[in-house]
Amino acid sequence: MDHIPSADAPAEGAPPDFPDFVASRGRQLLRTAFLLTGGDAHLAEDLVQEALGRIFVKWRRIARLDNPSGYAQTVLVNTFLSHRRRRSSSERVVDAVPEIAVDDPDPALRLTLLRALGELSAPDRAVLVLRFWEDRSIEETAAVLRLSSTAVRSRSSRALARLRDRIGDDFAAVRPGPGESGPTTEKAKVRHAS
Repeated sequence: MDHIPSADAPAEGAPPDFPDFVASRGRQLLRTAFLLTGGDAHLAEDLVQEALGRIFVKWRRIARLDNPSGYAQTVLVNTFLSHRRRRSSSERVVDAVPEIAVDDPDPALRLTLLRALGELSAPDRAVLVLRFWEDRSIEETAAVLRLSSTAVRSRSSRALARLRDRIGDDFAAVRPGPGESGPTTEKAKVRHAS
């Protein structure tokens, strides 16, 4: 039978007072994480665990600070913020899944477009998705991708040209949706196919 260490015994390899710090501050960190995540208890636990892992690595230096608890709070908030940036398409937990009517005028075009997008490089795909699917401005897209506005314009132009090459001339002949006179811009064409 394996020996399970008690909560009072320091973890193997842990700096001597780190377990005491976790025992005294862990619940407060968890409460803060719970509030940061809007009540997602599972994500809060994950964030606290990740923050404590980061603190553990530097604990000998952190323990000598005037306020290790304040440092831990800062690490927790930074962990939360970096987690939010990493999960730009984050999941939202809801009580009930809403029923949404799908009006997909041309599923073949949609699949062709998605396949062609998948063949583009990740940076090109990111520019097109932000600009045309999410309808962000050039400046917003530049800020998200940490590029200049000029770089977004040129990458967008080249990515659209690559997309046209992969899809062919059918991309220019997208049917208009209800109430539309017909897409005349790239943004309308891409949005219509999505």
